[in-house]
Amino acid sequence: MIHSRLGLADADSDAQLLHRVIEILSAGLDLDGVVQRVADLITETTSTDVCFVHLLDEPRGLLQLRGATPPFDQFARRIELPVGDGVSGWVAAHCEPTVITDNKRADPRYLYIPELRGEDFTSMASVPIITRPGDLVGVLNVHTRDRREFTKADVELLSTVAGLMAGAIENASLQSKLAEREAAMERFAEQIVLLGETERRRLAGEIHDGISQRIVSLSFHLSAAADAVAADPAGAAEQIARAQELAAGALDETRQAIAGLRPPVLDDLGLAASLESLARSIPLPNVAVDAVTTDLPEHAETAIYRIAQEALQNVLKHARAEHVQLRLSVVAGAVLLEISDDGVGFDPASAAGRAGPVGYGLPGMQQRAELLGGQLTADSARGRGTVLRLRVPVAPGH
Repeated sequence: MIHSRLGLADADSDAQLLHRVIEILSAGLDLDGVVQRVADLITETTSTDVCFVHLLDEPRGLLQLRGATPPFDQFARRIELPVGDGVSGWVAAHCEPTVITDNKRADPRYLYIPELRGEDFTSMASVPIITRPGDLVGVLNVHTRDRREFTKADVELLSTVAGLMAGAIENASLQSKLAEREAAMERFAEQIVLLGETERRRLAGEIHDGISQRIVSLSFHLSAAADAVAADPAGAAEQIARAQELAAGALDETRQAIAGLRPPVLDDLGLAASLESLARSIPLPNVAVDAVTTDLPEHAETAIYRIAQEALQNVLKHARAEHVQLRLSVVAGAVLLEISDDGVGFDPASAAGRAGPVGYGLPGMQQRAELLGGQLTADSARGRGTVLRLRVPVAPGH
């Protein structure tokens, strides 16, 4: 049997289909719900046997099946093909509709996908799903078991449906990205609060255990000196000398506590020279530094410096390395910090989540990297050393 139309009797039926599509798109469903409902509607109203909706995953260059007529809906999100592969991939790559009336296997563009049982269907029409600005968001396919002569009007109708879907798909995608960004901002805020609380506890501990104890002792010695100054000048002088030592110690600890917030060397020398100074200050053999000058916000410089400091301390404590290399470089849109050693190495997979020696303190460094919007990775294995890489995106002009 040969059909020459999609099964719509006249323009009124076409208008009814488009009206029902608009109703679905306006129902406020999530993206998968919209795609699935439209696929069901198309097969219901166009006398076709199956409809597939593939959406573009642009970062990966793939088309992903997101909606299909049952029983193929079970494969949603499970079937992917590269743009350019198969008939759908060709339509995506060229942004042009295509029709295959019969003998699909003879078409050089055809790609057999066992799960979709192409052998059960004779004819197909495939149209790109394109937004009004001309951006591709996916591909819409219909198939029939019987041979079908898809007309120009048929293709135009499918293209109109695809055009209506495009806007809804784009809006749903933007909403999904917005939700993801809001979730990321919530995690970011939680991390900021956690790091702030950790820093406050550190400072409180240093003040309580060090500075405040010295000041208490300082007060004691000054009181003793005041009591002895008339009757025992030598004893008073000794108490004053001890008080001076305590005052000097308290001043040093105060400076160290302040330096814990932002190393003064960054203000004096900048990040590149500070990393060179840091490498010289840690007793490691054969440390080579290659650092370029950067122009970064203060918080970014501090975080990068602290990550480098933690990484070098870990090499000193755990790596037993003979050679260490620290590199700071700038590439398009990012600053890269790389610290490599030829030490004993470790297994990053087994160390995930550990903050102790085996984990090389990775969780803390990764948290600092995430707060910068960056990424920190460790490439290591037992017996072949470690390469720690930090990539921090930078805004234009920095």
